[in-house]
Amino acid sequence: MNKKIAALKAAFPHTIPILMGFLFLGIAFGILLSSKGYTLGWALLMSIFIFAGSMQFVAIDLLTQSFNPINAFFLTLLVNARHLFYGISMLSKYRNTGKKKAYLIFGLIDESFSILCSTEPPAGVDRGWFMFFVTLFNHIYWVAASAMGALLGSLFTFNSQGIEFVMTALFIVIFINQWKSQKNHIPALTGLGVSLSCLIILGPNDFIIPSMILILLVLSLFRKNIEKEVAP
Repeated sequence: MNKKIAALKAAFPHTIPILMGFLFLGIAFGILLSSKGYTLGWALLMSIFIFAGSMQFVAIDLLTQSFNPINAFFLTLLVNARHLFYGISMLSKYRNTGKKKAYLIFGLIDESFSILCSTEPPAGVDRGWFMFFVTLFNHIYWVAASAMGALLGSLFTFNSQGIEFVMTALFIVIFINQWKSQKNHIPALTGLGVSLSCLIILGPNDFIIPSMILILLVLSLFRKNIEKEVAP
């Protein structure tokens, strides 16, 4: 039990910035969902079992359109394609985490990935439980904020136009924090350059998966050179 408490205390401070961001994001999602006629129960179920902010915003439109499972499948794959690459990079970190691994995989979102990639648990703190509590805290924040938004949306009338931009704003903040926390900016610049090139060539609807694949290939090919740049 002491091991779990130590990991919980170590994990919590790292998730406070995510809490602040999720308050706005989750409330925005809940309000937007409520504006389409869906109640608190929908917000809770989606946030607990889907737990994918960007896809949940997209899912609101899917709920209001005619049922098309094939379109929903490929749209989900497109929106969440980056998680395939997140998962590959987290294989070594999630090794030997026991029964916690299933939840860690399920709960791997952009914000948790950012924390777990840039933060090491303090000496003496179990890595597996540290990663578990980072993931759990972020999950709780998202569910609670979504519920708050759904309740507010059911009690008051809001103009929801443009509210989905909060997701873009959070991604920008995460990128800035990652930039500041790393001395070597080659991976970040590679990601920006490749993504921008694919966006120009393929357009906004088709650039995500190709850009992810190209980023992985470029970073893999130049991995040794990048590691030399960060070596002391």
